[in-house]
Amino acid sequence: MASPVKKRKLNGAKAATPQSKGLEYFFSKQKDAVSETSTSSPPNETPGEAATGLTDEQLARKLQAEWDREAANDAKDEGQNSPSDAEVAAQQVPGVSSDSEPVSKSPPTDIVVSHDPEPAAKRGSTLTLQSTGNAEDEVTSSIPLDEAPLTFEPAQYVPQLQRHWSAEGGNASYGLLTRCFVLVSATTSRIKIVDTLVNCLRILIEGDPASLLPAVWLATNSISPPYISLELGLGGSAISKALRQVCGLDNRALKAIYDKHGDAGDVAFEAKKKQSFTLRKPKPLTIKGVYQSLVKIATTQGQGCNEIKQRIVDRLLQDARGGEESRFVVRTLCQHLRIGAVKTTMLIALSRAFLLSRPPNADFPLKPISDLRELKKEELAEIWGRAEEIVKACFARRPNYNDLIPVLLEAGATEELLARCDLTLHIPLRPMLGSITRDLSEMLTKLQGRDFACEYKYDGQRAQIHCDERGKVSIFSRHLELMTEKYPDLVELVPKIRGEGVSSFIMEGEVVAVDRETGELKNFQALTNRARKDVAIEAIKVNVCLYSFDLMYLNGQPLLDRPFRERRELLRSLFVEIPHNFTWVKSLDATSGDSEHVLEFFKSAIESKCEGIMVKILDNLPTAPYTGDAEDEVSVGAEKLTTPKSKSKSRQRSKIGGTGDIDDKKVKSRRKPLLATYEPDKRLDSWLKVKKDYSSSFDTLDLIPVAGWHGQGRKAKWWSPILLAVRNEDSGSLEVICKCISGFTDTFYKANKEFYDDGLESGEPKNTHHQKPSFIEYSGPRPDVWFEPQEVWEMAFADITLSPTYTAAIGLVSDERGLSLRFPRFLKKREDKSIDEASTSDFLAGLWRKQEAKAATERGGKEQPIEEDGEDADQD
Repeated sequence: MASPVKKRKLNGAKAATPQSKGLEYFFSKQKDAVSETSTSSPPNETPGEAATGLTDEQLARKLQAEWDREAANDAKDEGQNSPSDAEVAAQQVPGVSSDSEPVSKSPPTDIVVSHDPEPAAKRGSTLTLQSTGNAEDEVTSSIPLDEAPLTFEPAQYVPQLQRHWSAEGGNASYGLLTRCFVLVSATTSRIKIVDTLVNCLRILIEGDPASLLPAVWLATNSISPPYISLELGLGGSAISKALRQVCGLDNRALKAIYDKHGDAGDVAFEAKKKQSFTLRKPKPLTIKGVYQSLVKIATTQGQGCNEIKQRIVDRLLQDARGGEESRFVVRTLCQHLRIGAVKTTMLIALSRAFLLSRPPNADFPLKPISDLRELKKEELAEIWGRAEEIVKACFARRPNYNDLIPVLLEAGATEELLARCDLTLHIPLRPMLGSITRDLSEMLTKLQGRDFACEYKYDGQRAQIHCDERGKVSIFSRHLELMTEKYPDLVELVPKIRGEGVSSFIMEGEVVAVDRETGELKNFQALTNRARKDVAIEAIKVNVCLYSFDLMYLNGQPLLDRPFRERRELLRSLFVEIPHNFTWVKSLDATSGDSEHVLEFFKSAIESKCEGIMVKILDNLPTAPYTGDAEDEVSVGAEKLTTPKSKSKSRQRSKIGGTGDIDDKKVKSRRKPLLATYEPDKRLDSWLKVKKDYSSSFDTLDLIPVAGWHGQGRKAKWWSPILLAVRNEDSGSLEVICKCISGFTDTFYKANKEFYDDGLESGEPKNTHHQKPSFIEYSGPRPDVWFEPQEVWEMAFADITLSPTYTAAIGLVSDERGLSLRFPRFLKKREDKSIDEASTSDFLAGLWRKQEAKAATERGGKEQPIEEDGEDADQD
């Protein structure tokens, strides 16, 4: 029904505008019209037909009643208190059928004052139009979360926040976490990022401990550990549909915003600003509520699951207050939060937060802040460091915040945490990693004077095997993903290899595709042909053998602190070898004086189709000096090449102080004695890997393709050149390193264009963006299309150069220049690696230092680093 104003415009009336009347006047007129026609309506009129004659107020009340029933059903599903059917029915307008279909109405454009013709006792049904476009959480927006933790006092803000939260059920608001995300996203300083997270966590610890765990999950951009498969399963269409419905945008308007900004979160921010009013009053989001909504999305299955997921997404965007909450809700739904709160950063923040704050009902000791302020930077760094080591060690053994956070809330960052978060069967520990060496001579130099074991590095899949007393077996990948279903043949085999007296164990090994008759090794590609789920033993065509190399747990006792020689002896003496099914890695014990034997062993590994060898320290010698590289200097003869320090706070290699300052005076060396213990989630020189691809003249890097240009001539229909990046392990950003046009075949170009489709020809973009994502650092010429980062490519190159164009490792080797590659060449896709395992800027800087050290030796000790503009890196 057209409004009176619209009727005047349609009739072309030119009379003077009459005095405006209140909404009560129009509602009363509509009620009179309904009362006149209700007596004449046919008795057999259907509810749907009746709905078409509703007044605006009746229709709005009917929609409100339906939303209330929907909210009640959601509350029942989550086990929360929900309004009864009688309460819901009491909010409905008499005479309006609850089963009638809603009628589409245009979004309101004017502010409507509430009207309630009912008595005061029934004013719970009052209908209002709520302004949502700029409704920010004002209470949290003024909290200075980016202060230094030693000057920030949560007690000043917690009482006010608790009063604010009590009006909405008592749970911490999502606005607090959004405030933290905004401040973290606005800085590249690692110190500021850690400080902001620490302060936010302290407020939750003291004000609402129950919201701490979901806040940590949301801040780390996940909802479960890797070994528990919980995927949101949301496509971009679900989020686009929600934005259109909630914000009243059509496809054209939404696409225009996306083309301008390129980031889904930024699109949500802009779209939310265009939403003026809504009939339904938003219910402020809470940290627990958002996390529970994500879990419900991930666990919803069966018929109608897409509709249920869509309704949850709609509700999250409806209830988001202001643009910033909408931005980070959408980024969370897309699994691209990108605030720099990577695992290590979060663990550091947790350790510091629990040194300074504790929940109201806990009694673990705290460090007096007044005393900490008086400490020197080195002394403060030592206190921070001890707590960080405890928390990191616990998470490496039990990588699940659901296990870590409850114990932290009870015991804090104390030694008790280590005892309560130790190894557990069927929960994977994070694997120990080996450092890369360029060649055998470098390896022998690092391990001079030590006994070590050389082992074949098989071309297979690393596996962590758990077996308990009942024979239950769990198999985990190096990424901690559960892959028990992929290897039913190993599940059947593992209980049979236990020797006498072995009840339970955790061992590590390499699963390799083999010829079961001859035992001949096959490459990794053969292993990828096996299905990943629901594999039947009788249908297996690719046979595998488990080559074990370490034992971390035996009969209820962790073995991580035992030297490698002892762990290896237990492994080989207590388990039963089954040829071509289960055995031990082939190995050679040697010292740095056995260079000829080591070289022969390395050649035999290559001839056996292995990738190279692993070299591991056998015994603990705490007094033995380590002769490897120091962190900030490279020895060359009698000279020391000191690498430039960065002025960027985010790249300083010194300890982080609690006041935001950095100790530039004392550089801590890594020259510590190498131990033979198993160190979960650490990459140490006590394990070294020497692969056939590592040599002084042939280096490779694992890079991430992030953008491309339209090719020229014959390549005009493909992407060429392609922009590649390394990973900044601290910030989580991707730093562009070079363009590449070499090593690609026409078949590759065609498949790559189909995978990264800009939609100009097909009309359906896939894995591409028109705007640069905020987490990619690049300032060079604009590419034609940006890729969604998800692949890792192995790249060869001639050498590494300083570049004014590319940002890779900027601040680590030069204050103004990054690093680039000369003559990069594509080798292959690393399908066995995720982007979280791509080469890092720190690793790149280390290669550059070694390259410069070698060049200085060849030039007679004169350091003359090469500087390039990066353009020659693009030559064929």
